[in-house]
Amino acid sequence: MFQTFFDAVLGLAVSLFPALGPDLPPVYAGYIEGDYRYIAPAAAGRILELAVEEGQVVAAGALLFRLDDAPHRAALKAAEARVAMAQATLDNLRTGSRDEEIAVLRASLTQADADRKLALANLEASRSLVASGALATTRLTTDQSHYEAATARVAQLQAQLQVAELPARPAQQEAAEAALHAAEAEREAASVALADRLVVAPVAGRIEATWFEEGEVASPAAPVVSLLPQAPLSAIFFLPEPERAGLRLGARFRVTCDGCPDQLSARVTRIDSQPQFTPPIIYSRQERQRLVFRIQAELDAGAVLSVGQPISLEPWQDASSEQGDKP
Repeated sequence: MFQTFFDAVLGLAVSLFPALGPDLPPVYAGYIEGDYRYIAPAAAGRILELAVEEGQVVAAGALLFRLDDAPHRAALKAAEARVAMAQATLDNLRTGSRDEEIAVLRASLTQADADRKLALANLEASRSLVASGALATTRLTTDQSHYEAATARVAQLQAQLQVAELPARPAQQEAAEAALHAAEAEREAASVALADRLVVAPVAGRIEATWFEEGEVASPAAPVVSLLPQAPLSAIFFLPEPERAGLRLGARFRVTCDGCPDQLSARVTRIDSQPQFTPPIIYSRQERQRLVFRIQAELDAGAVLSVGQPISLEPWQDASSEQGDKP
């Protein structure tokens, strides 16, 4: 009975004067933080389909919502038509006139050459007849004129055929190529704008909230849904300034909370370089100093906790605990 009374008195003394009790590992109060993704459209538009609900788990690339895309489809068709027109213009300048036009010129040249040969034959016959006195010299003059005209016609058609078979001048081709590049750029922009009407999940995760309904107009200024990635959550706590020098990146802490699994831990991934004053919402068993450092630690993979959930952290006492070597 005396021992029981002694233990009770000792327990009361320890509760009133903690310094009389055994040295307990420091315990830090903190909370769970998640890296939310707030998804908004790239351009304003009316929501035709909201494909997710709050609490739904989605894979990376899954459709979140779809905006009205009728004007963008029309713009893409118009851009594709301008590309086709610019390509046809460039091809025409590179190859010269059409085959049908060249064929007409060649046929005309063949006819003109035949007329020239006939005019030459008539001229030679007239020369013979004039030499024998059977034909007046005026006929020779007329046949000479017909031959010269036929020869000139042949030369004219030969020149036209050469021009028709040549491509356009370099400056004209360069202008047509520039027009084609501009049309292709417009088509690419229209294609991207159309693709942006379908908004997908950038990473796998859980839909935390939706702020719009189908039929409402969304804009880049306000998110339509928020997504919590499946990446490990973070534990946020504040370390008193006197204990900062002993903490390293990679230090392991035991995490406890209401409903937390046993042996849950977190490793320090970030230590703020600048101290701050203790936030009023943070409480600890003993407040050694108001000046603290904000610490971020990554929870074990697969830990299922709620963002904002309060937790307690204490240094991991396992002998196999690893410490980082970076300050």
